[in-house]
Amino acid sequence: MIRKLSALLLLVLISGCGSYNSIDTFYNAHKNDNQVTAVRVPQFMLTLISNISPEMQSLVGNTRDLRYMQFPSATPARTQFLNKQMNGITGNSFIEVYRKNDELKRNVVSIREKKNTVKEILIYNNNNQNGSFLYFNGNFDPVKVRDMAKNNEFETLGEGLLNQFGSGTPSINPEQ
Repeated sequence: MIRKLSALLLLVLISGCGSYNSIDTFYNAHKNDNQVTAVRVPQFMLTLISNISPEMQSLVGNTRDLRYMQFPSATPARTQFLNKQMNGITGNSFIEVYRKNDELKRNVVSIREKKNTVKEILIYNNNNQNGSFLYFNGNFDPVKVRDMAKNNEFETLGEGLLNQFGSGTPSINPEQ
């Protein structure tokens, strides 16, 4: 009886930890897909991102992990698959602050709270052509997050990240 109870407790513990790291799982599973742009900002580079906008500057000051991913979603089957994966990530542990569904198109802002602080922010967009997510981990003011979601300020942050890192990022050119 004790073994069965221990096994059940271990299973519950493992499944709980697995859902917490599901953004890592999604990121690692799709970062090598064709036509995917993935940006994971190291801690020391967060100060560069704060120049995107005043709102971003106030948000970045409390950020420990920042990721952005843009991926193709050209078929209804692919869009539905990606929507299901994001629903699985945000399912039980996140609170949806904003959601707009238009058939398969999605625009979702979800947060994870601890007491009076927002710890994680996940913004997912999919327009049946391209999908993207923007993920923040840190300590954030819930009122500020709600205002940014209400005013659609998160939508331009991903594009700002690509502009900030895309043109000035060093690359290896095998032809030279």
